[in-house]
Order: sequence, then structure tokens, then C-alpha cells
Amino acid sequence: MEGGLFEMKEGRRRAWWWLYVGSMLLGLLMIWVYRISHLPEAGEKGRWAWMAMFAAELWFGFYWILTLSVRWNPIYRYTFKDRLSHRYEDKLPSVDVFICTADPIIEPPRLVINTVLSVLAYDYPPEKLTVYLSDDGGSIFTFYALLEASRFAKSWIPFCKKFNVQPMSPSLFFSKSSITELDPSFSEWTAMEKLYKDMESRIENAIKIGDISKEIKAEHEGFSEWSSKITSKDHQAIVKILIDGRDQNSRDSDGFAMPTVIYMAREKRPTYHHNFKAGALNALLRVSAKISNGPIILTIDCDMYANNVGSIRDALCFFMDEQRGHKYAFVQFPQTYKNTTKHDLYSSSLRIIQQVDFPGLDGQGGPLFIGSCCFHRRDCLNGRIYSELSNIELKGEIPHITEASISTLEERTKILATCSYEENTQWGKEMGMKYGCPTEDVITGFAIQCRGWKSVYFNPKREAFLGVAPTTLPQVLIQHKRWSEGDLQIFFSKYCPFLYGFGRTKLGLQMGYSIYCLWAINSIPVLIYVIIPAICLHNEIFLFPNVFSFWFIPFAFVIALSYIISLWESLIHGDTLKAWWNEQRIWLYKRTTSYLFALADTILKLIGIRNLAFVITPKVVDEEASKRYEKEIIEFGSTSPMFTILSTIAMLNLFCFVGGIGRVIIYEAGGALSSLFLQFLLSGSLVLINLPIFEASFLRKDNGRIPMGTTISSIAIVLAAYSISMFLDKKLLMGAVYFLKEG
Repeated sequence: MEGGLFEMKEGRRRAWWWLYVGSMLLGLLMIWVYRISHLPEAGEKGRWAWMAMFAAELWFGFYWILTLSVRWNPIYRYTFKDRLSHRYEDKLPSVDVFICTADPIIEPPRLVINTVLSVLAYDYPPEKLTVYLSDDGGSIFTFYALLEASRFAKSWIPFCKKFNVQPMSPSLFFSKSSITELDPSFSEWTAMEKLYKDMESRIENAIKIGDISKEIKAEHEGFSEWSSKITSKDHQAIVKILIDGRDQNSRDSDGFAMPTVIYMAREKRPTYHHNFKAGALNALLRVSAKISNGPIILTIDCDMYANNVGSIRDALCFFMDEQRGHKYAFVQFPQTYKNTTKHDLYSSSLRIIQQVDFPGLDGQGGPLFIGSCCFHRRDCLNGRIYSELSNIELKGEIPHITEASISTLEERTKILATCSYEENTQWGKEMGMKYGCPTEDVITGFAIQCRGWKSVYFNPKREAFLGVAPTTLPQVLIQHKRWSEGDLQIFFSKYCPFLYGFGRTKLGLQMGYSIYCLWAINSIPVLIYVIIPAICLHNEIFLFPNVFSFWFIPFAFVIALSYIISLWESLIHGDTLKAWWNEQRIWLYKRTTSYLFALADTILKLIGIRNLAFVITPKVVDEEASKRYEKEIIEFGSTSPMFTILSTIAMLNLFCFVGGIGRVIIYEAGGALSSLFLQFLLSGSLVLINLPIFEASFLRKDNGRIPMGTTISSIAIVLAAYSISMFLDKKLLMGAVYFLKEG
């Protein structure tokens, strides 16, 4: 058969890249040699600071070597959907879409149904598409919103097909698109927008009132599942089929079949651990197997709208390729966001990870499964081991929904979503999503790859999905704490990439996973570098070579080259210069707060002090905070230990930088400056990058400023640290004088 369904292009490693790697490695080795050869004598001033700096630099070198794994052999993929349609249009497999929501306050129903409506509008045979919404909050308002969306879909789906609507989320589409009265489709357009606004208004009114009217409850028997005794953490299993795609009465406004839509709330009881999102997905796996049993599954977060009508067909180009398709377990698309600012204030786009790291991981055996925007083989999620001899056929089977009446099928599948069903089974272990880790997606994907499967990273020209990025600094830091904590727990578990992956995956893939698994440990060397040089600058303790020394060259070279490469990677992948600078700031903030707290919590959990927790990142903020976000003003706003740390580091470097300059000018205008140059450069850079903190502490009056109590606490900590360092400095000086006299 001529031509595959996709092609791969490898990123070429040019001579300059090898020159970069070789020269950087040489520079690092020279820095380490300098640290060893110039180590202060025992009892000499600054010895412990010197050793701490050496340890940090060893770690930075090791971590840099890990990052080479994702730059070694990047792969870029391109699909041929026309070939797929020509060869397999009548044999396309059924696809089940899993959408998860957990809290109707943090994840409002209007946000959730926009995701549902967007996937219903995919360019795919509707009789082969089934959409499941897992509501872990067990909210009657989410159920009502889905019921409203199911009715609205009868008009929305034909509208999308007629006008080739993209993005397929009505909220996003109507906010970004416009039409003039002269356009022939104006009346249809405005009518559809009004239909959507009316639906949204009904949902919002019900939530505002706090109840569903009797008239609405009478429209569907599913409302009878809710009573006054039901809470989000204590309710029975609920399974409701809102649209039966096989039913002749379930037709859109143009008379065509519609995809099947199913609501599920698994049972929740206070005495059972529910295993967070992993438990919800496993319940969906079991329920869907009895209803639709699609061999391909799309997992997508409730705030990730489908933005490309052809995404399912793109994924199938990999699964159904005649030569290589049988090797792939999942196809991961990037998570992109519709609400990032022009200069990406919080570095939420994760552009380098998506444009550099993931293509590099693809060249080592496949990217991570990141929990959303990912197409899976059902067999692989259920624990199947890869074999070259078994070519798994994706059969276009008609789902089993026709085997029983709707009510019978709903009752039968409820059992699969009960708390006790998984007892004494392999669910969460060898079957389905893995339990016991906040980043259940990463550990599940790695286990699949260790069973011999490969994965695919596909970044199409038009974004496949658009989500909602965090819009405040607390949201960003909480999100990264959860990610880094979960990844570190993987490293300390039996699924450690270097142990569990040994002999099962490439060393490059193990190194690639470890980049993320060791995020949290980066907090220690970064804290060393932002605190110790500043304190030593104030006390005139030299930690770096003199500007006129030969040993200054490797330090200057490594620092300059690191930032040149970082800036170059950002600019060629679409960032602005200011976006790159914002990325450096958030890099610092994450490593000194999110990663530090993740490391502390992981250590406490390992020694049995803390239990596993899962924090959902809020998807909504108040109007004033949203306006500040649009103006690219950093949102602090709350009292937090994280902000105390950030403010203390900023104040410390400002205090030591100004104090150091004062000492050089007043006492030693020439001599000390050349020896303290790199310390001045480091502290000065930290002062510059922390300008938003100084502004939020002393100049801003809005609710997004740093609380005065946090500012006072950070200043007090800096003054206390200064007093202690002066006291210790005097004690050491007196001890040295006494030692010399006695000697």
C-alpha cells in the first residue's frame, strides 16, 4: 500500500550543537576544578558557603546533562487524514471521550458544558462517538447543565458543520468571532448566539437560586437521584444516558444522528478513599466498556475545549498506520491555552516543554501522558503487554448500547461505579490508571511504556485543544507544587525511571522523565544560589574568582551561554523578549516556593507524617483580578508562606546589593569590586527580576498587592539574618585572634 498515514522528520543535530555541548561541559568541569582547588582551609571564613555553592553547581551540571536527553533526537510528525478517509472511512473505530470534573464551584458547569459541546462537534461519524462526563462532585447543577447542553447540541452540531466552526466551544467561538448584518448567514448566527445565551442564563439562574425548579425536574427522571441527604463526598452511583445515539428519536435539527452523551457520578462514601481523578477515570473505563466499548479513548480535562475538528482523525493516523501503528499506545497532544497574555505573564504556555522537550521525548520512545488531550488504546489502559507478533485491530464495532434498554443499562452499569467494586481487584495496580500519586497520569503512561509500548507526540498546525491557564500567581504556584510533588513521589517509588525503566525503556527516556521527577529537588541548589552569595556579598566573603583571574572565564562563559541558548530557544518558538524575562521570573518563583514545599511534603509523606492530597486549581477569579491579569500585573493578594519566602529573598538581595555597593564605594572602591563582581551581578539580577515584588510591597494599593504583614515579616527576617551573621562574624574573628595569640 503506497504511503503511510503519517511521516516523521528528525531534527538534525548541526555542528554548532555539538560545539555547544562540548564547550558547556568543559566550562562546567573547569568550574568544578576551581571549586576543589580553591577550597578554603578548615576554619577559614566562608568555607561552608563555598562547599554549599560547589554542591549546587554539581547539581546544576548533573541536571543540565539530564536535559540533553530531550534535545538529542527530536521528532516532528505530520499526518495524512485524506489517506485515512480514503482507506478506512467505513472501518473507523468507535471513540469514547472521557471528561472529568470534580467541583462545581472551582469548575463551573458553564465551563464544563462548553468542553462537552466542543467534542460533540468533532468531524467524526456520530454513531461512533460517545461522550462521558464524570462528575466527581455529584452536583445536580452539573447534571442539569449537561441536560441543557444535550438539547442545545441538536442545533449546535449542525451549525458547526454548516459554517465549519472552529473553535467548537460556543463560549469561545462567540467571544472571538463576529459577523455583519450584510452577511447572508447573519440571522442564523445571531439566532444561535441567542440560543446559547438563553441556555447559559438558565443554568446561571438555577445556580444563583441554589435549586432546580419543579418544572425542570419533571422534564427528566434523572433528577430523582438527588435528595437533601446527598453531598459531594457522600452519594450513590449515578449513570444517566442523556442522548442515545442509536435511538431514531435522537436526531439533530437537520435530522442526522447525534453522538451519545452520558452523565456519570461514581459512588462516594466518607469511609472509602476515592483516589481522585485516577479513580474517576477507572470508573469511566468500566462503565464505558459496558455501554460503548470504544477501542480508542480520549481523556480531556473539563476546561480543555476541542479546537480542531480533525483531531480524532489525526490520532487515528498513528493508531491505524499499516506499518507502525500497532506499536503506539497513546497519542499526546499539547495543552495550549486561550487566555495567556501577550507576554505570557506566568509562563503558563510551557512553550519550551511543548516545543522542545516533548518532541525530544518522542525521539526516545514517546512523551509523557499528561492527563488531558490524549488518545489511548483501551487495551493499553487495561494493562495489555506489547508484542511484535500481535497486531491489534481497531474494529469499528457498534457499541453495546443496543443490547439493553436505557434504564436497564443504567442500572447495570451503576454497580461498576460503586466504592466497593475495586476491592480485591487489580484496578489501580495492573489495570487502569495507577493509584497512590497526585500525578497519576505520568506514572500510568510510564508503566505503559515499560510494557513495551511507544507513545506519540503530535503538535498540529492548528491547536487541537484550548484550555484555561491560571490567572493569578497563587494558582500558578499551587499547580506547580502539585505537579512537582507528584513527580518527585514517582522518583522515590518503585516506578523510579532509572529503576523501573531499566532494561524496559531507553536510557534517554529515563533521563527525560527524571527532568520532571527531580523538579522539586532543584529548590535546594537554587535557594543556595539566591541566598548565600547575597549574604557573603554583604560580609565581603569572596565566592567567585576575580574578574582578572583565568578562572573567571569558565564562570562567565557558562552563565552567558546558558542565557543565550535559553533566550534563543524562546524566541525561535514564538516568545517575545519580555515573555522570556517573565519565564525567568516564574522559573525563580517556582523553584524557591512550589518546589520547596513539594519537597518538604514529599519527605513528610515518606516518613508517614502527611497523607496524600490532591488540590484542584481554581478556574475562576474575580473581575478585578482578571483586569489586572489582562494588564499583565502580577496577582499576589493573599497571605501565604510562599509569598513570605519570595519577599524575603527579594528584600535580602536588595539589602545586600545596596550594602555591598556602599562598602565598595566608601571603603574599597577598587579592590573588592573585581572579586565580588559575580556576586554583585547575581544579586543585582535578582533585584531586577523581583521589581514586581517591591512594587507590590510598597507602591500598589489594589487588592492584588502583597499584604503589609508579609512585607514586614520578610524585612524582619532579613534584619534578623543580618544580625545573626554579624554576631557569628565577630565570634569567628575573636576566635581567630585568640587562636593566633595562643599559637
